Amino acid sequence: MINHDLTNYLSENFSERVLFNEPMDRHTSFRTGGPAACFVSVCAEEELADLLKRCRKAGQRYFVMGNGSNVLVGDQGYDGLIIHLGTGFENAEVDGTVIRAGAGILLSRLAAEAMRHGLTGLEFASGIPGSLGGGVFMNAGAYGGEMKQVVTSVRMVAPDGTFRELSGDEMAFGYRTSLLKQKPYVVTSVTMKLQAGDADTIRTTMDDLAARRREKQPVEFPSAGSTFKRPEGYFAGKLIQDAGLRGFSVGGAEVSEKHCGFVINKGNATSKDVADLIETVQKRVKEKFDVTLEPEVIMLGEF
Repeated sequence: MINHDLTNYLSENFSERVLFNEPMDRHTSFRTGGPAACFVSVCAEEELADLLKRCRKAGQRYFVMGNGSNVLVGDQGYDGLIIHLGTGFENAEVDGTVIRAGAGILLSRLAAEAMRHGLTGLEFASGIPGSLGGGVFMNAGAYGGEMKQVVTSVRMVAPDGTFRELSGDEMAFGYRTSLLKQKPYVVTSVTMKLQAGDADTIRTTMDDLAARRREKQPVEFPSAGSTFKRPEGYFAGKLIQDAGLRGFSVGGAEVSEKHCGFVINKGNATSKDVADLIETVQKRVKEKFDVTLEPEVIMLGEF
């Protein structure tokens, strides 16, 4: 439920940017999920800070999201406030080899912007289907690159509405993790240091990575990208394949036949189908190999 005073504040201050009982299949890459009690797009740091402060005062449950590419919302929905980082967080400014960008910008767009300015170092991110804020939150990576290699500082807002800026070293980046897994800060902008390069060479590298993704990953189906973290000493997809689960399905959710590390929505999956399939994969792999697979996907709401 949304606090009464907070509901009035949202209605009065966000007008067409606030939606009540908003279906979350419209906002997540799995294309599943029931309604959020309230969905609001914020477009400025000050707006976000004030809203977080009000949520804290009201004891209001909330979740902040960018592109919704790593979130699975339950079919019964989320009985709280979804705060979406809107257009004011999608900017990118280039100064020499330094880029400062808003947390809501898509990583693919950011990589393209770097290429346009002849800057190398973000090619790995060109095919990651998420926003910069989410990429920093989980230290997103692919093809040997990850966010910690380029991030020099992160500007964030705390639940009490105060701002802070931490260096890349202070962000405690690790494999698919960061300080943000322990601290309830919301990323608003990120500063990155790249290197001067040749735009044509950078484009060729990005085109090559895109071709490899199309060949090896089920990009034609809704998913959250790689479903599981890589267990130390193993590859999740290989474990799942060797457990005999290639193509295994629950309802409309399926372990991709193209890449077993992906759980996909074949077209009519529910969030419960996806969640049940993830649980089944974890159980089978644990039974067969005594390896625990940890999902990268954030599960939200009631299933």
